[in-house]
Amino acid sequence: MLLLIFFILLTQTFSYWIFEPLTAFLTHLLEIRLLPTFLLFIFIFLFWTKKEESNIEL
Repeated sequence: MLLLIFFILLTQTFSYWIFEPLTAFLTHLLEIRLLPTFLLFIFIFLFWTKKEESNIEL
């Protein structure tokens, strides 16, 4: 039982060391104050079309 607990704690420690910098970077990058800027770029990209490319005839 103690050996199993040791391996679980060892696995958790290594996974924290590996993934903690990545998650810290992503949470810092995608903070809530940067969300409107990302959404603005996404909407500009989605609706950036030329009028002659549309198939709708008026």
